[in-house]
Amino acid sequence: MAELPVETFQGKIIVIDHAKEVHEACNYLSHRSALGFDTETKPTFKRGQIHKVALMQLSTEEECFLFRLNRIGYPAELEALMSNRTVRKIGLSLRDDFAAIKRRSVKTPENFTDLQDFVDTFGIEDNSLQKIYAILFGRKISKSQRVSNWEAATLTPAQQSYAAIDAWACLRIYNHLIGADK
Repeated sequence: MAELPVETFQGKIIVIDHAKEVHEACNYLSHRSALGFDTETKPTFKRGQIHKVALMQLSTEEECFLFRLNRIGYPAELEALMSNRTVRKIGLSLRDDFAAIKRRSVKTPENFTDLQDFVDTFGIEDNSLQKIYAILFGRKISKSQRVSNWEAATLTPAQQSYAAIDAWACLRIYNHLIGADK
């Protein structure tokens, strides 16, 4: 995998860090049939220290919305989108993401597909995002920004790209496998 070219997200990245931007973004996303999904939380380096989820990424094939939850909280429109049964959300290892969301909301996320389970039906036994993506597309996803400060005043371009790729890659994998299944 080390020899593979690094994947880049060529779409538009939209950072939502003001409450007034949430309505329009959620309205747009609620009209999509499927979205890539991921979250980021500031890493902890002390035993017992827990941070709330700082960033939620929701991606279409063309754009990725980065919701800065540490700045905007967990607005009702975003909470409604997460429990919207008509929009499928695709992520990986969702148990951790749901636990992080539960610290911000009592509503249960609805209509989610966990790629770790989904890829099994296609004979893919490796279930990390990097490995699944490399198997299907012959490209690697860099994890260099994983332990960065997701609560920083401003997200760097590298953080934005990393966050966008994780959500977008989930949707791309799902769409590829669904297309291959037809």
